Amino acid sequence: MYTPSYFNETRADVLHSLIRDYPFATVVIDTDAGLVANHLPFELIGDDVLHGHVARGNELRQADGADVLVIFRGPDGYISPNWYPSKHETGREVPTWNYAVVHVHGRLRVIEDAVWLRTLLERLTDRHEAGLPSPWKVSDAPADHIEKALHGIVGLEIDIERIEGKFKLNQNHPKANRMGVINGLRQRDADGDAELADLMSLQEDSNA
Repeated sequence: MYTPSYFNETRADVLHSLIRDYPFATVVIDTDAGLVANHLPFELIGDDVLHGHVARGNELRQADGADVLVIFRGPDGYISPNWYPSKHETGREVPTWNYAVVHVHGRLRVIEDAVWLRTLLERLTDRHEAGLPSPWKVSDAPADHIEKALHGIVGLEIDIERIEGKFKLNQNHPKANRMGVINGLRQRDADGDAELADLMSLQEDSNA
């Protein structure tokens, strides 16, 4: 991933936070048929392992031991040069796109243990149902239905060998421009704008 130094994010807590906040990822593997991408949610276990699951028919089931690239994408959005105070002074600005991504490189392990899978499903469900008025639990479904569902999936465990972060948040601009972008995003308030503005604000606070 091309990452100029001012966009390079190396703080482990920041990278892990993005993974936890945006767990739906793209998994890329190299197969005999070429590159293959799949899209699925993961759970970060500790600091160095990802857990997920796929249908038995998914090609990832046949990729035990493979090197994988897992891409987590945070908020992103179009940035208008009109939001830069410097544009109104010199006119010498152009549009860009701000975003935050984390790339995880690791080795895949396929798991077919039913107890492991049920524990994963319970953990994922409890996490994503939290906050709903009546959280659904795995135990709410008939036992035979869950058993059938477990038979139709396999688990994925990825040991993280390398992690990269690119947070392109106007760090190459003066603070006045960055604050202008934050204000512009909040005023536009399109899908994802508030999250991107919040991320930029956190970046400002960490650099204060």
